[in-house]
Amino acid sequence: MQRRGHLVVAVVASVALVLQFWLVWQGHAVLDDVDPPGRGERVLRFFGYFTILSNLLVAGASWSIAASSDPLTSRLGRVLYVDAVVGITVTGIVHWVLLRPLLSLDGADWWADKLLHVAVPVLAVAAWLVVGPRGRVRAADVGWAVVPPVVWLGYTLARGAVTGFYPYPFLNADNHGYPTVLATCVGVAALFLALAFGASRLDRVLARRVSAPRS
Repeated sequence: MQRRGHLVVAVVASVALVLQFWLVWQGHAVLDDVDPPGRGERVLRFFGYFTILSNLLVAGASWSIAASSDPLTSRLGRVLYVDAVVGITVTGIVHWVLLRPLLSLDGADWWADKLLHVAVPVLAVAAWLVVGPRGRVRAADVGWAVVPPVVWLGYTLARGAVTGFYPYPFLNADNHGYPTVLATCVGVAALFLALAFGASRLDRVLARRVSAPRS
């Protein structure tokens, strides 16, 4: 059941990523109609979106779990799985609250957007809640899971300061100023940490229920 559930998530996430990459390669929805970037820059920007990174983590973790009868035995695997589940949850929440009103898409662009921001988050969280794996994540893993998002944020702000491109409007320090952007980042980081610790605690509760003897 666990492996089949994560296989579904892996396939949907992979299809979403391939579709979005193909659309970017073809020049769809580049978010800059005045001076659209070349193909190389479009591809570089594609991999700079947290949405893409979180979907890549979900796809990788789900393929790994689907292929293994004993997943998440290494700390790196557990940390990346926490990042996958929490990151894709943050992706869905931020998209719904901050980004959805800004988008006007149709056709294949609309489908790619909904797969990446709605279908994969819902399926990934549902798979984690329903089929696990259970009882593998430790408190120390949650602490290490914060490192990749912080590295991504530092890279994004540094690259934006040099190129003027920010993947999300609320990170645009040129428009909003660094105090506002950093305050937003702190809020998102707090959400990430709260979700990560909450998920770790819920994981332990669910693990005890699974292992508890039935009367």
